[in-house]
Formats: sequence, structure tokens, C-alpha cells
Amino acid sequence: MTIEQVTEATPELVEAIERLLPQLSEARTPPTLEQLADVVRGQTLLVARNDEGLIIGTLTLVTYRVSSGLKARIEDVIVDHSARGQGLGETLTKAGMDRASDMGVRMVELTSMPYREAANRLYRRLGFVRKQTNVYVWWPR
Repeated sequence: MTIEQVTEATPELVEAIERLLPQLSEARTPPTLEQLADVVRGQTLLVARNDEGLIIGTLTLVTYRVSSGLKARIEDVIVDHSARGQGLGETLTKAGMDRASDMGVRMVELTSMPYREAANRLYRRLGFVRKQTNVYVWWPR
């Protein structure tokens, strides 16, 4: 297994995201090639490949600057069903954390649904602390 940062959106990447994204949430629409190109240009998209070169996992590290400093969020950590339980989520998350640290990020946030018990255990084990805050969401119509 190898972890690499995507530098170009390709049809292979589109196919991989189309295959993996429903494993995160069936309600999400896979991005187009142009939309993935935006992600690759503006953020850090990591992929994990198996020994045959197939993309079996992803993580997006979103960085943004606010008045209090550079912050980051880890988004869309997806590990293919066939590769779960082998440490791939941990490897991807650590790679994202390392890149954030190298950039000088002050804080990395992430969210995980409570029913994703293995993911929640992993994030706590890696040093993430559950923040005591209210999260508000607004959806434009």
C-alpha cells in the first residue's frame, strides 16, 4: 500500500471517487473531473493505492487562514470495504496530520458520525479531542 498526494485530476480519480464515495454516504453526488480539479488545486487530496495500484482510500486536508491563524479540517476519509481493518484509515489520517504540521497549521478539526465507532476510536487514539461546542449547519434553499 502506498499513500500519495494527487497533483492532477484524472478519469481514474473520478472513477475511484465514484466507487468510494457511496461507502461514506449514499446521499452524496460524486464530483466531476472539473470539480476534482478544483479540489486538487486548492486542497491536499491524498489517495491510498493497493499493491495492484488501485485507489482504495482517500483523505482531503482542507486548509484555511482566519484571523487567529492557519487552520485545517480533515474531510472525506474513505477506506474501501475490502481494505478496512488493515490500518489504512490510520495511515491516511497520520499523513494528513503530518502535512498539516508541515504547513504550520495551529489546529486540525474533523467530524465523524457517532455510529462510526472504529473511526471515532481511531481519532481519539491519534490525539484528537472531542470539542465541547455547538455545531450549527445552514443549508441554502
